Amino acid sequence: MSAIAYGALWIFVFALPWERLVSLPGLYIVTRATGVLALGLALFAVLMSGRIRRWRLYQLAAVLFVTWTGFAVWWLRMPVIPQKFYTFVQLLLVVWLVWELAPTVKRMRGLLVAFALGAFVPALATILLYIQSHGSLNRFSAGGADPNSLANTLALAMPMAWFISITTKRRLLIWMGRAYVPLGLMATVLTGSRGGLLSMIIALSIIPFTMKLSPGRLIATLAMLGLSGALVIAYAPASVMTRLSTTTESAQSGNFGGRFRIWVAGVHAFGQRPLMGYGVGTYKQAVTPELGADALVAHNSFLSVLVEEGLVGLIFYLTMFFSVFSSVLNYPAFERRFGLVLYCTLGICMLPLTWEDQKAAWFVMAVLVGFSILNVGRPVAVAQPIVRRRMGPPRQPVAARAAHRIDPVVRDLGPRPSQ
Repeated sequence: MSAIAYGALWIFVFALPWERLVSLPGLYIVTRATGVLALGLALFAVLMSGRIRRWRLYQLAAVLFVTWTGFAVWWLRMPVIPQKFYTFVQLLLVVWLVWELAPTVKRMRGLLVAFALGAFVPALATILLYIQSHGSLNRFSAGGADPNSLANTLALAMPMAWFISITTKRRLLIWMGRAYVPLGLMATVLTGSRGGLLSMIIALSIIPFTMKLSPGRLIATLAMLGLSGALVIAYAPASVMTRLSTTTESAQSGNFGGRFRIWVAGVHAFGQRPLMGYGVGTYKQAVTPELGADALVAHNSFLSVLVEEGLVGLIFYLTMFFSVFSSVLNYPAFERRFGLVLYCTLGICMLPLTWEDQKAAWFVMAVLVGFSILNVGRPVAVAQPIVRRRMGPPRQPVAARAAHRIDPVVRDLGPRPSQ
């Protein structure tokens, strides 16, 4: 039953990058259906086994954060429960599903493969949109999705795809990871997202950080990056390149694409209600007295949490965020490079976007915490198996045992079934 539930979770993760391409009004049908299926099967598996994995600090902080948002809704007597609160509840369930259904390195790697494969769909769809429109649009985004959100989602998939390509022996996955480099970069440029391009640059640092730069590999890496850059220069429309060229000017002027005024108004609004905040999903209403018709959402995940959930909510959210960083620091050396690049990419993604309720962001944090199973017993590198010589009968390599080891720290929910 657990394997079937994991299969449903795998499909859910695979659909995350392109959920907006197949949707009904107000309902992302693919992720909703697979998520409900995975949740139901996971609950059934837990009830049958009577066992549940013990939570870490990240899961506890997530529960406290979502609980606080619900308490604020009740305390502030909001007439209607915002949809954003229901989204937080669903994301909390996703965090639990990833932790409960992927207790091994093999399953965690499988979720990385699912997200990376899913990212091919919007990347190829965006490039196809560019071809079909003959480059006549100012910005290109598959399925009418927000170009900035799409670009950052594509950036998050880059470290995953590359990490899989250099830690697997399956040729299909190796070439998948390599092929995503030019495709993901080209699609990101076509979105015209300046923040997304910066996130992609951070994500591409996974290549030199995780390779042994022998002369041959260094030449191959430079050739692949050169090819990607040549494709961008040759085929990206002039309107997109002109927009991206203003990234430095926007930062130097302090305008940040018109976001600076929104941030200042948010800080002023926070001063009025510093502890409790204005309630989930109310940033736009909070800054309306200062900005009037120009009021928008925060365009910064942490400021959005600060204004909507107050200082208490921000503390819980930052506890989640930094507990992930603590988990990554305890990885073995090789995996730590991958984890840090993916974590930094996520941090850059969240600065210009209101992503505190984004499925991709919570999934990335859940996976990075999930890889802490590498630390069960003696830490070893999954990509580089270690075999120790011992006296007596030969034993299975340490890395192979770690790849199939389930977190031994579990808590009984009831009597175990008789053998």
